[in-house]
Formats: sequence, C-alpha cells, structure tokens
Amino acid sequence: MFDSDSDQVASSTKLRRRAFLATSASAIAGLALWSMSKPRLSAASSKPADQQGAAQEVTIVQFSDSGQKLQKVRVPKVVKTEAEWRKQLSPNAFEITRHADTELAFSGQYWKLHEKGLYRCICCDNALFSSETKFESGTGWPSFWVPIAAENVRTISDRSLGMERTAVSCTQCDAHLGHVFDDGPPPTHLRYCMNSASLKFVKQG
Repeated sequence: MFDSDSDQVASSTKLRRRAFLATSASAIAGLALWSMSKPRLSAASSKPADQQGAAQEVTIVQFSDSGQKLQKVRVPKVVKTEAEWRKQLSPNAFEITRHADTELAFSGQYWKLHEKGLYRCICCDNALFSSETKFESGTGWPSFWVPIAAENVRTISDRSLGMERTAVSCTQCDAHLGHVFDDGPPPTHLRYCMNSASLKFVKQG
C-alpha cells in the first residue's frame, strides 16, 4: 500500500513538473512572439556608438535651404544614445522618430501647411521632401507624392498592428518618418504619409 502511495505521489509530482515546464515554455514563446511583433524600425540608431563598430556611411543627396540640389555625398550615419535623442527632441518627436509612434491625425503642425519650402529631418537635418510635391490627401497628415531624393529615405517592411505596411525612415539617422501607400496622385501614384513631428520645415523666400 505504501508502495502504491509512493507511486501515486511520484506520478503526481511528474505531472506537476510537466505542467510547469509546459506553462513556462508557453510563456517564453508568447513573450518572444510579442517581442517580434513590436515594430523594430530604428533600433540601430539608439545603440551607443561604441557598440556600432566602425562608423557606417550612407549616401544622401544634399540640398540647400532654397531647395537647390547640391551634390551626392557619403556621410557617417548619425548614431546617438537614447539619452542623447531624448535631450535633443521633444517627447512627442522622440517617441515618433525613435520608437515608431504615430501622431494623431489633424494634430501635427504641417498637415495643412501650404507655404513654399523644404522639409528636413527633425533629428539630423537631412533633406526629405519639397513643398512642390506636397498634396492634400485628406488624411490629416502631411502627404507627398515623392521624396526630394530617393537616396535620402529608406523603406522598411512594418508588420506591427496586425497589418503589413511600408514604413519610411531617414537614411542618415534611421528616424521613423511615417508610411508610404500606393493611393497617391500622378505621376508616382504614391502617398508618403508623414508625421509632422518627424519633420522640420524650412520656409523659402
């Protein structure tokens, strides 16, 4: 009888151990899945410079504030720590550019701006868009049908929020800018839907 009780206790212990291991494995798998589902659009730009290895260079096209094309150059990628970005940017701009957040529609300062000028990156001053390609999309975000230079922006697959979209980032500093869609006007039929907080407008005289 004691042997039988011992067998039952041992069996019960094994079952509990298996249940615990199964639960732990499920929890770890769930945590990993949740982590992978978060947008990873600008992680490289937040690492300390000593973790980046050799300074990475990128190709951009430089423009004057008047919108004149200057030259195509190789420049070091702008890399700063989280603390450095927080010190430089407003809380809203930090969350949007460094953590891929999105501002509320019709809340940004540029969605209805009609002045002539150049839109630069709020983080690194890289030239991104011209007012000449800005159009009213009715979405509440500043929208452009083409960037000022293809080299100055990059597109990234974004599978966050349970959908597949194409995110747009700054080539020089990896700042998250917004998303691009294929419902824009001619000639490109693209809509670069940007966050005002990611941009800095330079008015032309």
